[in-house]
Amino acid sequence: MEQLDCVVIGAGVIGLAVARQLAMAGHEVLICEAEGQIGQHCSSRNSEVIHAGLYYPTGSLKARLCVAGKAMLYRYCAERHIPHQCIGKLLLANGPADLPRLQDIAQRAAANGVNDLQWLDAAGVRALEPQLQVHAALLSPSTGIIDSHALLQALLADAEAHGAQLACHSPLDGGRVVPDGIELDIAGISIKTRLVINAAGPWAPAVAASIVGVPRETIPTAHYARGVYFGLSRRSPFSRLIYPLPEPGGLGCHLTLDLAGQARFGPDVEWIDGVDYHLDPARAEAFYRSIRHWWPQLPDGALQAAYAGVRPKLVGPGAADADFVLQGPAQHGVPGLINLYGIESPGLTSCLALAEAVGSMANQHA
Repeated sequence: MEQLDCVVIGAGVIGLAVARQLAMAGHEVLICEAEGQIGQHCSSRNSEVIHAGLYYPTGSLKARLCVAGKAMLYRYCAERHIPHQCIGKLLLANGPADLPRLQDIAQRAAANGVNDLQWLDAAGVRALEPQLQVHAALLSPSTGIIDSHALLQALLADAEAHGAQLACHSPLDGGRVVPDGIELDIAGISIKTRLVINAAGPWAPAVAASIVGVPRETIPTAHYARGVYFGLSRRSPFSRLIYPLPEPGGLGCHLTLDLAGQARFGPDVEWIDGVDYHLDPARAEAFYRSIRHWWPQLPDGALQAAYAGVRPKLVGPGAADADFVLQGPAQHGVPGLINLYGIESPGLTSCLALAEAVGSMANQHA
C-alpha cells in the first residue's frame, strides 16, 4: 500500500488552490481527479466573474472569503499574468419598487467591507450604458472578469512546482478510516494518507459517504441547480457586467462579458436530481422576457445556446441559500479529513482565501 502525506480529491479551482497552499507549506500532495483534465465542472461552467462581496450575509464564510479572496485573486492575477479585467458591474433597479432591495444590498455590502459602491439615477446609468433602461443602479467598481482556464493552469503549475502531483482518470472508489490515517482506493490502487481534502464539488457528499467510518449524520444531502447560458450573437453594446436583482437560488439572469468582449446571459435556475449539463434551447424564451425588462432593444434571434453549469447546493428550492461548509474533525470526528461542501458562487473568487482557511485547519490537526 502506498503511503502519502496528503490527498486532495478534485482538481477544480478549489482543489487546485488547496493543493497549491498545502504544497507551498511543505506537504507531499497528490491531487486525484476523476476526469481526464482539470476543471471540467463548476470551475469551467460559470460566469468567470470576480465578485465584490455584495450579497452574502455579514459574517458568513461566503462574505468573508469573497472579500478577502477578491483582493488575493487580483494580486495573484497580476503576479502570474493571468488575463483579467476589473470592468465593474451595474446592479439594477427596474422601478421604484426595487429600491428597498437595492438599498438592503448596499447596506450589506458596506457591512461586508465593500465601501466603493456608487448610486446612479436613470440618467447616470444611461451615461455609462446608453441602452440600459432602468430606474436606478448600484455601480460596483471592483467587480471583474477572469480567464478561469488560465487561473486553473497557474494554480496547478504552482502546486507542481512545490512537488504536488496530479493524477487524472483517478476516481475515488471508496475508502476507510483506520487508526493511524485514512485508506483510499483510487483507480484500483490503495493509498494510505494522513490528510484528505474532499474538494469534489457536486460530488463532495458522495465522496464523504464512500469512506467507511465517516458518520453519515455529518454528511449533508446534495441538491443541484442547473443554470444555462445563452451567448449574444452580435457585438455587445455594454462595457460592464449587468445584473438584475438576485432571485431564489442564484443572482438572476445577468449579462457578463468575456475578455474578448463577447456577451453571454445567465444562468437561470432549474432544480434537477443530479449533475446534468443538458441545455434546452427553448429556455431562451424566458431569457428574452427577462432581459427586455432592462434592455428592451434586444433583437429577436440574438441569443444562441452556449453551455450549462450545475451549482452544488446544500438546500433545495424555497430555502435560503446555505453558506460554504468547511468541515473538519471537530465536526465529524475523523482525524485528517476536511470536507468542503456547497462550494458554489463565489467559490472561484474565494479560491485563494478558502485554500488559506483549509491550510489553517490542516495545521490545527497536524
